[in-house]
Amino acid sequence: MYAPAARPILEVSMDIKEKITFALGENEVDLLLVNCRLVDVLSGTVHSGSLAVSNGIVVGIDGDYRAKEVVDIEGGFVAPGLYDAHVHLESSMVSVAEFAGTVIPRGTIGVFTDTHEISNVMGTSGIEYIMESASKVMLDVYVMLPPCVPATGLESSGGVLEAGDLRPFVGKPGVLGLGELMNFPGTVAGDGSILEKIGLFPGGPIDGHAPGLSGKELSAYIIAGPDSDHECTTAEEAREKLQKGMYIFLREGTGARNLLDLLPVAVESGGWNCCLCTDDRNPRDLLERGHMDSMLAMAVEAGVEPLTAVRMATINTARRFGLKRRGALAPGFAADIVVFEDLDAFNVLKVFKDGMLVAENGEMKVPPGDSPVISSTFSVGDFSIERLKVPAAGNTVRVIEVVPGQIVTGSARLEAKLLDGVAVQDPERDILKIAVVERHHGTGNIGLGFVRGFGFKSGALASSVAHDSHNIVVVGCSDSDMAAAVAKVIEMGGGQVAVENGVVKSSLSLSIAGLMSELPIEEVALGVDRLNSSAVGMGCGLSDPFMTMSFMALPVIPELKLTDKGLVDVGRFEIVDLFC
Repeated sequence: MYAPAARPILEVSMDIKEKITFALGENEVDLLLVNCRLVDVLSGTVHSGSLAVSNGIVVGIDGDYRAKEVVDIEGGFVAPGLYDAHVHLESSMVSVAEFAGTVIPRGTIGVFTDTHEISNVMGTSGIEYIMESASKVMLDVYVMLPPCVPATGLESSGGVLEAGDLRPFVGKPGVLGLGELMNFPGTVAGDGSILEKIGLFPGGPIDGHAPGLSGKELSAYIIAGPDSDHECTTAEEAREKLQKGMYIFLREGTGARNLLDLLPVAVESGGWNCCLCTDDRNPRDLLERGHMDSMLAMAVEAGVEPLTAVRMATINTARRFGLKRRGALAPGFAADIVVFEDLDAFNVLKVFKDGMLVAENGEMKVPPGDSPVISSTFSVGDFSIERLKVPAAGNTVRVIEVVPGQIVTGSARLEAKLLDGVAVQDPERDILKIAVVERHHGTGNIGLGFVRGFGFKSGALASSVAHDSHNIVVVGCSDSDMAAAVAKVIEMGGGQVAVENGVVKSSLSLSIAGLMSELPIEEVALGVDRLNSSAVGMGCGLSDPFMTMSFMALPVIPELKLTDKGLVDVGRFEIVDLFC
């Protein structure tokens, strides 16, 4: 049973009369928080009071109550638990239990996860794995079914999900709607298979994913069903989508950071149709920056009123996803509570889940949960160093240009460095080779291209985390190091590696679908640190080159990307020649 997300808050053991007696103070409540400064996201005020809880729900916010347990909050700010409106749990690189144990002490009590990443590797088995994992943790994990597996026909994925594959999950506890609908051209064109998936949830919610879409095409996209978007990068884009009825998810992840750019729109609108999300955060970011608490602090530091910021991580998100009696602290609402020391840095003192103290001073007070076991599968065919050669077919090549801090890329046309009839890397001009090696079906597909912005002077990086289909992506200064890096990823059954002069400098095994590790998050973070340190030693200037590299194979985000099938012009939505 998918327990945490499935439990409607009014279907607790009490009947209505019993609830009334608790609210009136006639029965002894389970928990009473006193000396609170209540952060009321419904009225938009902070006021002194107490909070009475029984059977996991709030029964009163004022007056004296007899209680089995009284906790003095000593003037702390008592707010609803925080929600992440859109996240891929797989991007944390750790198990769901490890993720839960990391974010709950930071005040997060619920997430809305799109299983897109693991489903692109494992199909419906990936959805089942996340749901089984969710049933074993204290975090409320709501599932948004992935509608774009694969995201496009321009890449090879491990899974293919049609409407018939998703239908058995509809109506299951904790499954709320469709995840990000990336194929916006197909949606606007009325593609039958997409419309069939939209029809699975006629009342929504359906997450959007339409970077740069505007005008009549945006209107058509919204009419089809998507009512949110987390891909806005400018205030102008967010403003139009907000005006046309979409919820705007302000994102602050590891690879894409748009929060500060979009906050002016949230302030203009009062923030009511705005929510906060991380989308993708790696383990080091989660440990050091935090989760939703860090986004609240950033927003307030940028001038947003604290109550507006808190609303975007609580009641707004609950309402957008149709969760009644959640996202606020009022009679009948879930007793999911976070106690902040302040409303600027948002230091978390205590976290209560269903009225039970589960974390205090940054530490879990109870085990976060367990993780089921799942294996990773690899099938790479016909790979060798010779397959990395790029025979010259001209003097000018299309080059992917990295945009630091963003998942969008640029596109340049540059003179190729030719050697013996072959186009080769040119580290002096920061033009490196990039390859995507198909790893699901042994097709032998290898996409080849060039990229500028990593800055390596030597060596290569490779990873089995490569959005969306998660084939092996490798970037390097020499074919020999690139081949060695790919071989190491295959040997590990998934993971990330840095190779220099044929020597593995650092590596991290990702045994869960080639995306996640079974290790504690601290060990995974140290592994990421070692990989990034190795990249710095090769001359890389990016803060997280592996996260950046993972988006080089994402053919639904402009402008130029590479898949196992070739170079993709995202604007034209087609494979284009490397030479031009």
